[in-house]
Amino acid sequence: MSFDIGKIFAEMGVFALIVVGVLGLMAVAALTVVVERLWSFRRTRRKSVEFALNAADLLAQREYAQLLAAAERPRNGPLASLLAAGLKAYQHAVEVPPSGDVTPIELCRRELARRADFIAAQLRRGLGVLASVGSVAPFVGLLGTVVGIIDAFQGIAAEGSGGIGAVSSGIAEALVVTAIGLTVAIPSVLAFNYLSAKSDSLMMAIDQARGQLVDHLEAHPAPAVRERVTAQAA
Repeated sequence: MSFDIGKIFAEMGVFALIVVGVLGLMAVAALTVVVERLWSFRRTRRKSVEFALNAADLLAQREYAQLLAAAERPRNGPLASLLAAGLKAYQHAVEVPPSGDVTPIELCRRELARRADFIAAQLRRGLGVLASVGSVAPFVGLLGTVVGIIDAFQGIAAEGSGGIGAVSSGIAEALVVTAIGLTVAIPSVLAFNYLSAKSDSLMMAIDQARGQLVDHLEAHPAPAVRERVTAQAA
């Protein structure tokens, strides 16, 4: 017994074709997100590594002005934007001391946390599409299956017990729609898990850089901050 997928598609009803079309659009959307995220993650990692090498040297030499200038260059990646935001907050707090007990380091830490949340959201952009496709596609295929089975039973009722051959195409159509739904959903779920892991890995590296910046500023405060702390202690 041969399996002719072309014949099955040719004999599909309007509703089944609509379901297949919707699944096709979902597959295209998922594939677009996967390609865009892979390219974005690759670019982010490359730019972050390039910037980190330069930033480490400038930070060790306490060249904060040069580090901030390098971090503010366009298209330098999320790591650069993170450090730029933190250094700006720190320098502004040093030049204009905050009221109360809030220190420049604390303001820097808060700004870094806000920027890190924004970067995390940017890294996970589009993953919701994959999650939706992975969870909804099987049910869309199941909808086509249910309608196909209903049509098949209506054929059985019309033809009687001896007309099973007349309704076999409807049953095959229903099963094919289910298979298409699963074919779209399974890779989407796998891609979501893979990209989520990549996003978490990048975010972990960025969090480590954030912690290293805070540790360095605490260990080597600006002269104005050191003088203010000494005066308060006296």
